[in-house]
Amino acid sequence: MKQIVFIFMSLLLMTGGAFAQSQAVIAAETATHDFGTIQEDNGTVTHTFKISNTGDAPLVLTRVIASCGCTTPVWTKEPIAPGKTGEVKITFDPKGRPGPFAKTISVYSNGKTGSFVLTIRGEVQ
Repeated sequence: MKQIVFIFMSLLLMTGGAFAQSQAVIAAETATHDFGTIQEDNGTVTHTFKISNTGDAPLVLTRVIASCGCTTPVWTKEPIAPGKTGEVKITFDPKGRPGPFAKTISVYSNGKTGSFVLTIRGEVQ
């Protein structure tokens, strides 16, 4: 009986250790950027969000999707090492979009939370 309990406990400990693997964690210095008032005639505006990996495994940004065709994301394609940063650069085209705006950008990764949302806002005159 003692052997069965010992084997069971050993298997339980080994299984628990398998779940304690390294994992990437996505974070951003700021998740929102306000462009303020921009002029439609001045053309596109751009902001770069700094993305950090606060975990202990490489972070891979797998997809970055904007909520509107007027917003174009460009992001770091290489894995982001633990403790390092990458970028998500957002370009907004105000042409034909007068008034206030708020656009979301969904960032998908292999990080602990899986996805992350960034927001840009402002007003087009």
